[in-house]
Amino acid sequence: MKKILALLLVCAMLFALAACTQTNNTTSDTSNNTTNDTSNTDNADTNTDDTTEDATDDTTDDTTSGELIKVGIINNDPNESGYRTANDADMKRVFCEENGYDASFYYSLKNDEQIAAAQKFVQDEVDYLLISAAGTAGWDSVLMDAQNAGIQVILFDRTIDADPSLYVASVVSDMALEGETAVNWLDSQGLEEYNIIHIQGVMGSAAQVGRTGALDEKVAANDNWNLVTQQTAEWNAETAQQIVQSVIDSGKEFNVIYAENDDMAKGAVAALDKANISHGVDGDVIIMGFDCNKWALEELLAGRWNYDGQCNPFQASYIDEIIQGLENGQAPESQVIILEEKGFDATTITQEDVDNYGI
Repeated sequence: MKKILALLLVCAMLFALAACTQTNNTTSDTSNNTTNDTSNTDNADTNTDDTTEDATDDTTDDTTSGELIKVGIINNDPNESGYRTANDADMKRVFCEENGYDASFYYSLKNDEQIAAAQKFVQDEVDYLLISAAGTAGWDSVLMDAQNAGIQVILFDRTIDADPSLYVASVVSDMALEGETAVNWLDSQGLEEYNIIHIQGVMGSAAQVGRTGALDEKVAANDNWNLVTQQTAEWNAETAQQIVQSVIDSGKEFNVIYAENDDMAKGAVAALDKANISHGVDGDVIIMGFDCNKWALEELLAGRWNYDGQCNPFQASYIDEIIQGLENGQAPESQVIILEEKGFDATTITQEDVDNYGI
């Protein structure tokens, strides 16, 4: 019995010793695995950091063109005219986040306020500065600041009196040609005497300068061309109506109203209607406007006006094409893009013209 008990005790001790050894091995393995996992985690963190840095670098290198292009757009008041409303809508349609742009807009009819806004856009470090200038003068200094800051300047709608080296491109109407086309049309009417009420736009603007210049030259060169009055209504219909009403009240004779935009022509006609003075085709007074608002072309089609000069407000797609080229290192093929435009005569205009060219 004693031998049996002794044998059992030895077996129990051997079993306990084996279990203890297995426990130690398991603990050691677990410890080693934990150490290895920690080591792998450290390596993973290091690799993650390296990967993130590389990925960031790759993203910066490969998707720069995909980042939003920061654009500052300076325009005239959208409420100035139907033309300007269409122009502003076109710019907003193209220069939006969906098309890859971060665009900020500023509006004023005053040149000094626009120049101050341009300076602020330069300070904000926009990539491109797009300008439809209220006036032609005074832009050199801010454009030089933009150039020194690496900001590309693109003019639209209107030209300015500045060194062409200060802007990369301009997408504009030929305002002088608009005036020349209109004056040539008026000359073709063969009046014995031209007694003209000339209603001007904002003085100093490219549109005013161009549309005035051709008429001034014609009046200066021909004794039978007379300016009954020449005043600015600053594109405003109500002011134009007051100017014409003043001439009517004065008793001065006139047979032409040359208004430098459609809204002012509309105001002028309101004064004629109030005084029961006929106008348009077969009327006593020739009515001329500019911009080709759809409602103005309908006035031509109905024979209530005589002439309307086109001024194309849709420049945004041209500017977008220029910017995309510059982003890819391609300079524009031409620094100056002149939009094609025409004039419309009430005796030849069609409904198709109204539908196709009315804005």
